[in-house]
Amino acid sequence: MHADRLRCYLAGGAPAGSTHRYPGCRDPRPPERSVPVWLPGTLYFATESLIWTGGRAFYDPDGAGAVAARAHLVTAEQFEDLVAQEMYRPPGTALDLAAVLAAGRHAVGPGRYETLVCAGALDGLPVLTCTAPAEYRALPGNPPAAAYLRHLGAGLAEAHGWPPERAARYLAAAPGAHGHLTPAAVAAVLRRA
Repeated sequence: MHADRLRCYLAGGAPAGSTHRYPGCRDPRPPERSVPVWLPGTLYFATESLIWTGGRAFYDPDGAGAVAARAHLVTAEQFEDLVAQEMYRPPGTALDLAAVLAAGRHAVGPGRYETLVCAGALDGLPVLTCTAPAEYRALPGNPPAAAYLRHLGAGLAEAHGWPPERAARYLAAAPGAHGHLTPAAVAAVLRRA
């Protein structure tokens, strides 16, 4: 959701708080449009990020509740390149988007962010994302690192206008963070952003 981090995926670069440099998309243009959305499902934190340390944020479309998100109008090629970078692969690999559009979900591999999900439609266009292949109860939870929380909090502020306290309550309540991070501790991290 964080615009600065998205720019690194599109044009290349290292997001604040990270030493990992993304190569960028073949087409580095910014999205035509970005809007806040709510997706049915659950936000959860699991596995261990090689870039941020701590848990990664995943989306379980079958979970209860709703996930605050941001929809970016990008080309199919840009989406393919964004997903490739999430999978630590070089941009330029075609994905079978017809499969995810037909079935609502399509695994392009067994690991993190290797499952494509069509989470609905917006203005007649599919809302696509990538996530882990497992539902949130199938993976051991792992709380996210502070630098990663700052990007998530900044994205929630940009997309939904949330102050640090509201973003902190939301993030601390997510499986994987709940019971490990308090809203007060997350709010303190977000205020240092």
